[in-house]
Amino acid sequence: MDIFGLLTMLGGLALFLYGMHTMGDGLAKMAGSRLEQILEKLTSTPIRAVLLGAGVTAVIQSSSATTVMVVGFVNSGIMKLSQAVGIIMGANVGTTITSWILSLAGVEGDSFFIQLLKPSSFSPVLAMIGVIFLLFLKDENKKDIGTILLGFAVLMFGMETMSGAVKPLADVPEFTSLFVAFKNPILGMLVGALLTAVIQSSSASVGILQAMCATGAVSFGAAIPIIMGQNIGTCVTAMISGIGASKNAKRTALVHLYFNLIGTAVFMIVFYSLNAFLHFTFLDQAANGAGIALVHTAFNIMATLVLLPFSKVLERLAVLTIPEHEDPKEREQKKLPEEAGIKLLDERFLERPAFAVAQAKAAAIEMAKLVSEALTLAMELNEGYDKKKVKRISELEQRVDTYEDGLGTYLVQLCAKPLAEHDNHVLTTLLKSISDLERMADHAVNLAQNAQRMNKEQAHFSKKATAELAVFTDALQDIIQVTFHAFEHADVEEAMQVEPLEEVIDDLKEEIRSRHIKRLAKGKCTIELGFALTDIVTNYERIADHCSNIAVAVIQVDEKEHDVHKYLGQIKAEDPRFAQLYHSYKERYALEQ
Repeated sequence: MDIFGLLTMLGGLALFLYGMHTMGDGLAKMAGSRLEQILEKLTSTPIRAVLLGAGVTAVIQSSSATTVMVVGFVNSGIMKLSQAVGIIMGANVGTTITSWILSLAGVEGDSFFIQLLKPSSFSPVLAMIGVIFLLFLKDENKKDIGTILLGFAVLMFGMETMSGAVKPLADVPEFTSLFVAFKNPILGMLVGALLTAVIQSSSASVGILQAMCATGAVSFGAAIPIIMGQNIGTCVTAMISGIGASKNAKRTALVHLYFNLIGTAVFMIVFYSLNAFLHFTFLDQAANGAGIALVHTAFNIMATLVLLPFSKVLERLAVLTIPEHEDPKEREQKKLPEEAGIKLLDERFLERPAFAVAQAKAAAIEMAKLVSEALTLAMELNEGYDKKKVKRISELEQRVDTYEDGLGTYLVQLCAKPLAEHDNHVLTTLLKSISDLERMADHAVNLAQNAQRMNKEQAHFSKKATAELAVFTDALQDIIQVTFHAFEHADVEEAMQVEPLEEVIDDLKEEIRSRHIKRLAKGKCTIELGFALTDIVTNYERIADHCSNIAVAVIQVDEKEHDVHKYLGQIKAEDPRFAQLYHSYKERYALEQ
C-alpha cells in the first residue's frame, strides 16, 4: 500500500466514524426522551431489563451510550444497582445489530435483489433523500430522519472506502503475518481492547475489523480474540463516566466491566478447551463481515444467558470491590431530601440532550413544588402566626435558590446541544421560568417576615381588612395552582386563564389599598397596620406577576411569539376569551361592600 492508499483508508475510517456518530445522534434525537424514560421506569424482572436494554441500544446504536445513561440513572438515585445489571447485559446484545448492518457491505451475488442489498446500491439513494429532507423540509422530525439517512449513507460509504483501500494489503506479507500473530488469544484480546478503548465504541471497532476482512488475511482464529477484547475495551466509557459519581454509580460501571471480563474468560476457556479436542477447522478460514457479526452476536447472547442467573453475584462483586461505608458528603446529602431533584441534573445525560431536557423539566417541577409549599405556608400565616412555618419557609427558599443555581447552569450547557423542536420549546420555557419561581420564593420570605413583625408588635387587622385579605388570598391561591399545573403539563389552554386572573388581582390590590386609605381617614386603622397591609398586597400582586410571566412563557413557546408586551397587548385586545374570563374572575373574587 502506497501513501495514497493509506490516505484513502484513513479517509474511509474518518467517514465511517463520522457516519456512525451522526446516525447515532440522529436516532437518539428522534427518539427523544421516550426510550430513556422506559429505562428509567423499569422496575420489574431481569429478563425484561435485558430486553429493554437490548431494544434501546439497538435503536440508539451504542451500548456505551446506554451504559453511561444507566450509570447516570444510578448516580441520580432514579434506578437501583440491581435494575442496572440486566440493562447492561441487554445493551451488550443490542449493540450487535450494528455489525449485522455493516456485514451488508460483503454481500455477493449477481441477482437484482442481492445487488439491491449491497450498500453501494442503496446508500446513494438514502443520501439523496437525507439531503432533501435536511435542506428543503422545515419539519424537525423530517430533518432528524434526514440526518439518520445521511449518517447511514456516510457510514456505509466509509466502510466501502475502507474495505477497498485495505484490499491491496492482502499481498503484503508483513500485514498478513501480523494477523497470524493475533491468533494468540492474549495478544488478540489486548489489541481488540486497546482499539475499542481508544475510539470508545465496540460497534465501530467491530466495523473496522469487518473492513479488514476484505484483505482475506483475517482468519476466524485471529478475529475471535480481537472480538473478545473489543467487548472488554468498550467498558472504558462507562468506567470514565463513573469517575466522581456515587458509589452505586461506580459499581454500575464495574458490573459492566465484570460482565464482559467474566463472559470473555468463560467463553475463551470453554472455546479453546473444546478446540484442543475437536480442532475447529473454521479457525483457519478467512473471516467475512457476516462471520464477524455472527461471532459478536453469539458471544454476547451466550454471555448474557450464562451470567443472567448470576446477576446478584455480579452485583455483590461490585459491592465488594467498592465497600459500603458512607462518607460525610453522602450523609449530608441524605439529610436534604428536597435536593433530590438536583441529582437528576447529571452531566452524563448531556450526551443525550433529549433526556437531559426531560430531567431538567422534572427538576424544575420539583422546584415549583417547593415554591408552592412556601407560598401556601406564607399565606397561612395570615390566619395565625406559627414560628415553625416561618422557619420552614426560610429553608424552602434556600432549597429553591439551590435549584435555580443548578438548573441555570445545566440549562446553559444544554443550549449548546442539538435538540428537537419540542425539546427546544421545553428548554426555552424553563430558562424563562426558573428565575420567576425563585423570586416567588423570595416573596414568600417577605410575607413571613411581615408576619413576624406583626406578631412581635401584637398587631391585628380589622375584621373588614381580614375579610378583604381572605378574598385576595383565595385569588392568589387560584392563580398559583393554575400556573403551576399549566407549567408542569405545558397546558396552553390552562395557561391562557392566568392573565385574566392576574388583571383581577391587580384590581384587588388597588381596591384594598383604596379601602384602607378610607378607613385610615376615618381613624378605623393605624398607619403601622397600613404598612403591613400594603406589604402583603404588594407581595401578592408581584407573585401574581411572576405567575403571569410563567404562563406567558408556556404560551409564547407554543405560539412562537417572543415580544412579551406585544403578545399581552394582543390577547387583551383581540382574544374574546380574555374578557370572558376576566369578568368571571371579577365576579368570583368581588370584595364585600
